[in-house]
Parts: sequence; C-alpha cells; structure tokens
Amino acid sequence: MDLRSLQKPLKEQYRNDPSASQITLRAKGGQTEVPVSCSVDIGRAIYHAEAHKGVGGDGTAACSGDLLLGALAACAQITCQMVAAAMDIRTERIEVTVEGDLDLRGTLGISRDVAVGFESIRLRFDITAPDATSEQLRGLREKTEQYCVVMQTLMRPPRLQAEWASHD
Repeated sequence: MDLRSLQKPLKEQYRNDPSASQITLRAKGGQTEVPVSCSVDIGRAIYHAEAHKGVGGDGTAACSGDLLLGALAACAQITCQMVAAAMDIRTERIEVTVEGDLDLRGTLGISRDVAVGFESIRLRFDITAPDATSEQLRGLREKTEQYCVVMQTLMRPPRLQAEWASHD
C-alpha cells in the first residue's frame, strides 16, 4: 500500500479547507439487563462491555480499562505501522503491548487514599526492522509518539465536560 498516495488528497483537502479536518467521534453506552454490563455503540460496531471481575463482573467481556488500553494499543500499533511506511522503513514485525496498573480499592470506594483509575500505563514497542538504522528507529519512535492520538490524549488530557439529563 502506498500510504503517501492514499493520504495526499486528504492532506491537500485539509490544507485548502481546514474545517474539513474537524471531526467528532461518538460512542454511546446502552443499558443491559444486569448492572455490571452494557453495550457500547461506536456507530460502525456495537461492543459488549462489563465490569471487571474484581468489582463484580463475571470476566467474560472486556471491561472499560481493557477498552482504554486496547484503544491505546490499537492507536500506537497503527500509528507506528503508518509512520514506518511513510519513512520507507521495511519492518518484519511491529507489536505493541500495553499494560496498566490500578488499585480496585479506589474503584470500590474502600479507601479514600487510593485513587480511582490507572496509576501507571506502560507501552512496549517490539520492532523487527533488520535494515533500519538507529537514526531511522529513533525517528520512528519520535514520530509514532508524536502522532499517536490516544497516547497524546492521555499525556495531555483534554477538557472533559459531563452533562446530566434527568427524565421523569
């Protein structure tokens, strides 16, 4: 696949009309019959999610933490592949692994001293690119980290607004 040819008309369009580059992604949660699970509709697919086994789920579906780490893994994986292609770096393998640590006492409200959410998240990029120079690999790392949307969002969190609507 020639990534440059694929992206060229998009880049031209966005340069000529910056408003065309503005998008809104949407995900919508839906209630299920049990309080430990839900559906997540992203417009192109519907996923089943549930609470982690450590807080009452049965462990058969992805929890929200899995989905967050999965989004980061997918974004980092695809970004690295696209950057390698754009830099003409021949790779035999790119594999991204993401791990995150959290203490469920915070989620369950057991201890006010324990934060709710991930305490740390680690990404591991395993790259096999036999012909790449150390300079190319350094560039691959820098550009991948720079252009990975989910990584950048987690490193520099956006303004988050919550709105509640109550119906009788």
